[in-house]
Amino acid sequence: MAKIKIQQIKSVIKCPKDQKKTMVALGLKKMNAVVEHEATPQILGMVKKVNHLVKIVD
Repeated sequence: MAKIKIQQIKSVIKCPKDQKKTMVALGLKKMNAVVEHEATPQILGMVKKVNHLVKIVD
């Protein structure tokens, strides 16, 4: 499967709890952190849920 790199670009301080938990599940805990995941439907759904907090890095 294809791999995607996800970078956190905004803080989760004023976000709802479900979005905070989604960010932790993706492995993003600090600003500008970059993680690499397989592009599965589950991961893409999580990225879509918090798309205002992250960006896809090529």
